[in-house]
Amino acid sequence: MTSRWIELESERYMPVAKRAPVVLVRGEGSRVWDEDGKAYLDLVGGWAVNTLGHCHPAITDALSEQAQSLIHTSNQFYTVPQLELADLLVKNSPFDRVFFSNSGVEANEGAVKLVRKYGQHRRDGAYTVITTDHSFHGRSLAMLTATGKPAYKQDYGPLPAGFVNVPFNDLDAIKQATDRETCAIMLEPVQGEGGVNVADPAYLRGVRAWCDEQNLVLVYDEVQTGVGRLGKLWGHQISGVVPDVMTLAKGLGGGVPIGAILAKEAFSVFTYGDHGSTFGGNPLACAVALAVMRHVIDEDLSGHVSRVGDHFMDRLRAMQAERPYITDVRGHGLLIGVEFDADIGGEIVDESIKEGLLLNSPAANVVRFMPPLVLTATEVDEAVDVFGRVLDRVRAMAVT
Repeated sequence: MTSRWIELESERYMPVAKRAPVVLVRGEGSRVWDEDGKAYLDLVGGWAVNTLGHCHPAITDALSEQAQSLIHTSNQFYTVPQLELADLLVKNSPFDRVFFSNSGVEANEGAVKLVRKYGQHRRDGAYTVITTDHSFHGRSLAMLTATGKPAYKQDYGPLPAGFVNVPFNDLDAIKQATDRETCAIMLEPVQGEGGVNVADPAYLRGVRAWCDEQNLVLVYDEVQTGVGRLGKLWGHQISGVVPDVMTLAKGLGGGVPIGAILAKEAFSVFTYGDHGSTFGGNPLACAVALAVMRHVIDEDLSGHVSRVGDHFMDRLRAMQAERPYITDVRGHGLLIGVEFDADIGGEIVDESIKEGLLLNSPAANVVRFMPPLVLTATEVDEAVDVFGRVLDRVRAMAVT
């Protein structure tokens, strides 16, 4: 049966994804099952989306209840889940205003619109946004330009103007790139898609001071790092550096598509007609996101992530001490990258599938762990044991 679905995909679906030969049909907690009944421990988590794991009752109950009352209405009208979610986000963050979209790329696009209007009115028409190498902000044309991965930009020119890319963790590069046309700096506190590259706290403090000095807007793309992923509710809490604007998506909906822009009052410059979305902030998505956020906050899921993530890092670093071809273990919470001295990430992912472990390789020499935040320490031990066996096998094949 699996071969039938793979064949159908090859005939009907645009070939934009490199899929593993697995057809998933069911999930519960941190595990998923294929159509043949084989179980897998899921350390991909829908690309850091499945905050509460698969089919958590808080999500399924919210979906069912809201679907029976009101699924969608336009933003011409008030709806209760949208405003309850906005209120919860503001009360649990340093921000004052919220706008909901359908995805991370839409949230980032909206944030760029917001800071460009700020630049037009409060920085003499400035419009350029500084971003960094190895960043990832989405796949729209503008966000491809913002993204610091050149391979993603091939064949799509001419790309929109207004973005300057500089090295990550390099404050001097930001200062040198800043000119009268610069309105904002857009960063990820941890670059997930770039290979789990962690921003230095001193660098972030320097960027914050530079923005304050130059009247620039500091934007954090927390699409992957927000909602408890790093062991804090928001990724910016790791360094204590607070941005002026923050974008969310992925984990906010726990599997239901939703994105958000959060801004401090001084930077919330949108007025009537400036921005909008047909589906953004619809009752169904907001009801689920509200249930996710309440669970994350009420159950202190961030604290759980911190504890389990520390255990995960300890196990991986112990593994590194025994395997010199592991050159780095880095990350925070349950966003962890393991780097190797050779381009074996793809082979590790493929071999792990055979042993019932789902992993991701964002770079040829890096494997990324971004599991559901409900992952347990016991499941961490299971995953690391499998990972170690796979590493030894892949390394042996590479040497021979």
